Amino acid sequence: MTTGSSHTSSASSTSRQTAADGGGISTFKGQDRALRSDRLGTGGLLLSVLAATAPLMVVAGVMPTTFAVMGIVGQPLLFVLLGIVLVLFSVGYAEMSRHVHNAGAFYAYISRGLGGTAGSGAAAVALVAYNALQIGIYGIFGFEVSGLFATYLEVEVAWWIPALIAALVVGALGWLKIDVNARVLGVLLVIEVALVVIFDIAAVADPAKEGLSLHAFNPDTLSGAGLGTALCFCIAAFLGFEQAPVYAEETSRPHILVPRVMFLAIGFVAVFFAISSWALTVAAGPSAIVGTSQKQSAGLLFFLTEERLGGTFTDVLHVLFVTGMFAAMLSFHNVVARYAFAMGREGLLPSVFGRTTGASGAPGTGSLLQTVIAVVVVGAFAVADDKPTGDPTAPVLHLFTWMGNVGALGVIVLMAAASLSVVVFFARRGAAGAQAWRLVASVIAGVSLLVIAVYTVKDFDVLVGAGPDSSLSWVLPGIIVLAAVAGILQGLFLRARKPEAHARIGLGNEAFQLEKAAEEDA
Repeated sequence: MTTGSSHTSSASSTSRQTAADGGGISTFKGQDRALRSDRLGTGGLLLSVLAATAPLMVVAGVMPTTFAVMGIVGQPLLFVLLGIVLVLFSVGYAEMSRHVHNAGAFYAYISRGLGGTAGSGAAAVALVAYNALQIGIYGIFGFEVSGLFATYLEVEVAWWIPALIAALVVGALGWLKIDVNARVLGVLLVIEVALVVIFDIAAVADPAKEGLSLHAFNPDTLSGAGLGTALCFCIAAFLGFEQAPVYAEETSRPHILVPRVMFLAIGFVAVFFAISSWALTVAAGPSAIVGTSQKQSAGLLFFLTEERLGGTFTDVLHVLFVTGMFAAMLSFHNVVARYAFAMGREGLLPSVFGRTTGASGAPGTGSLLQTVIAVVVVGAFAVADDKPTGDPTAPVLHLFTWMGNVGALGVIVLMAAASLSVVVFFARRGAAGAQAWRLVASVIAGVSLLVIAVYTVKDFDVLVGAGPDSSLSWVLPGIIVLAAVAGILQGLFLRARKPEAHARIGLGNEAFQLEKAAEEDA
């Protein structure tokens, strides 16, 4: 342990010196095995991760569904409570980000704490989960674009056509510099947030007959059988903040910027979604919000804005609803590409995925992999679609709900494992005393996330809209289990047959610096 730590320190010093000399991150394997550093500052990184939360999609889609299906009026309070849990999670997660700078984020952290085999399992889960989250959005995106064509141009377009076009556009953007992507995401995100804030103000200015009631923040509103499932819906709205460490190698000061962005993102999401879900209860009335949501479904927000802000604003909101989905797809695409890059660099995927592309320094091969997977999956759902154009049934909503919930479950499990990894990482290094309060926070967060994961699996039939006896209730969560098992088996194989490769899991650039140091010592 001591020898490894000293080599790691030496490698880090070498890397810092190279950066100071103006050469960026230099690796033993060559510059094409490193992501370009100093591409993102606080603003660019924050916009990149917040775009994945898709604020307008959450307010227009997730919140009405939670009110309607779960019957939980206290959704605003849930966002506050989940914000506290995720802040506790980020206390340890952010501290890890100061010690480990790797585009593999989750699996790199888990490797450092629980070992390379566990890291290999986490890498497979992350790759599957983020792919599922990204691809799932294509279903609802395609349907919404199809609806816009039908409404404003009176043209019938099958949902899968705009979905496939979007996959190709996202793939092309994935090859560009990450700072270019950040600007695209930033513009779309700011407009989304502005429109939701306008609605929030309008709702407060013109409340329902019950007035500016704070009933939705009453703990009594969280009683009922739907609470566990509501937690699953709401925590999915936060997903995105945990992506900050994925971009660590592309920032100038990752040990400062990554923790800062994570806390800013969680704080913003918790406050923004708590206020916006409260505004929905104010606009419809706390006593009527569940019934109105059941009647209006995903049209709740547009129904309420039509009354208060008129048809033109609502039309703009519909268009921005679609662009917000596009921003989320691009954000998740960038994350998947970087996970594939990190895995290729460390031997968990073929080495071709561990290379960057041209002057952009983007993980182009990883981007191509994600695009191909997305096109294949969307294509499969399109082939299975025997419904009329514009009919929001089987393939469209199945693609969105099935993939989205599989991805959310995977990320929740990864966060719970990362919490445990934080504790082990610092305990093994004799830093448990110095990091005591962070470790306590990680334990509390880890237990909370495990409880949410259990509820997610238990209520999976409700989450995906299937019957209680449906095989989907175990087949879909089984995808995450299979990914974990496959990854662990790969890790065991590497440990037995390629111990050097197994030892590099989670080390990223440091592994190449260690190799270089070893050759120089020899």
